[in-house]
Amino acid sequence: MQMTRAVQPGDPPARSGEEPASQPKRTCAVAVEMRDIRRTFRGGVVAIERLSLRIAPSEFVAILGPSGCGKSTLLRIIAGLDRPDCGSLKVIAHPAGAAAPARPQLAFVFQDAHLLPWRNVLGNVQLPLELMRVPRSRRRAAALAAIEQVGLGDAIDRYPAQLSGGMRMRVSLARALVTDPSLLLLDEPFAALDEITRQQLDEQLHQLWRSRGMTVIFVTHSIVEAAFLAQRAVVLSRRPARLVLDHTLALPEHRVAELRGEPSFAAQTRVLLDALRRGEGAGA
Repeated sequence: MQMTRAVQPGDPPARSGEEPASQPKRTCAVAVEMRDIRRTFRGGVVAIERLSLRIAPSEFVAILGPSGCGKSTLLRIIAGLDRPDCGSLKVIAHPAGAAAPARPQLAFVFQDAHLLPWRNVLGNVQLPLELMRVPRSRRRAAALAAIEQVGLGDAIDRYPAQLSGGMRMRVSLARALVTDPSLLLLDEPFAALDEITRQQLDEQLHQLWRSRGMTVIFVTHSIVEAAFLAQRAVVLSRRPARLVLDHTLALPEHRVAELRGEPSFAAQTRVLLDALRRGEGAGA
C-alpha cells in the first residue's frame, strides 16, 4: 500500500518563512487519489470495499451514504488516523505560483467541537500553532484573523460554556483554518445544530472555501447540505461502502441562500435522494 501522510499539528515546527501568516495565503492546492481502498474491522466486518476516488485540487466534495456505511472511516483514512487493509492513498500537493510543501497541511473538523473548557476562544484557536511552536506574536495574529473570518471577533475572551452550539462549531472551524490548510476534512460538523444555524454555517463555509481555494471533503447525511455546499457529491452504498454515484452538481459555483428555493436545486437533491435509495439496497 502506498500512502502519503499530510502534516499534523503535532509534527515538527515549520522552518523560518513557512509559519502561518495572519491572512490566508494559498500557495498550493491538494489532490486526493484513492485506489481500491478496503477496510475490515475486527470480527471480519468489511466497512469499505475496493473504493476508488480522485478529488481534484481546490475541489469541494460531499460524501453521502446510509448511517454506518463507512463515510467517517473513509475520512479518517484520508486524514491518516486509520489505515486501509489494502489499496493506495495519495495526497498530492500542486503548486500554484510557488513551490509546493513536501507535506501539505491538513485540518480535521469533527462532529463535536472538542474545545478545551479552560481556554477561551482565542486560546482554543491558537492551540494548533502552539503545538507547532509558532512564535507567540504570529500565532495570536493568525488566530485573530481566523476568528474574524468565522464572525466571532467580539467573543475572543469567552469560554466554551458561554457559547452556543453554533458558536462552538465556529471556534472549531477557526481552529482548523488557523494553520492555513490545503486540505480540510469535515465529519458532519453541523449535524447537531438547528436548521437556521446550520444553513448560516453552510453559507459561511462555502464563502471560506471560495476565498481560500483549499480542497474540502465534507461528510454529511443531508442531501440539501451536500447540494448547497459541494461541486461534486459522492454517494456510497450501505456497508461495505461501494460507490453508487459520483455526481457533478449542475448548480452555480457561487451559492446563495435563495438557491435552496430554486427548481434547479430541487432537481439536484432529487438525483442525490435517488442514489441514496439505491445505496440502501446495495452493499452486502
